[in-house]
Amino acid sequence: MAITKQYLKSKPVCKVTFSVPAKEANEVTVVGTFNEWNTKSTTLKKLKNGTFKGTVALEKDNSYEFRYIVDGTYINDEQADAYAWSDYASAENGVLNV
Repeated sequence: MAITKQYLKSKPVCKVTFSVPAKEANEVTVVGTFNEWNTKSTTLKKLKNGTFKGTVALEKDNSYEFRYIVDGTYINDEQADAYAWSDYASAENGVLNV
């Protein structure tokens, strides 16, 4: 998994690209505080090499909790900036600082 951040000079925005290698998966989405945990909001596109990829524009100078859903299973990104416990999910969420 990979997270890349591209800060825009003209706007207070960071373009965050999520990449999830999941050749066997049918669907990968990213959910988090930036899309109100909406499971339909941010579906990643499957590339020919089996990696799912998508970009989200996030307001900079903020932290966002997030997780991936790979074919219905919630997983964290090992490259998250930090982790935060969620009592609601009874699990840790990845934290993204932009």
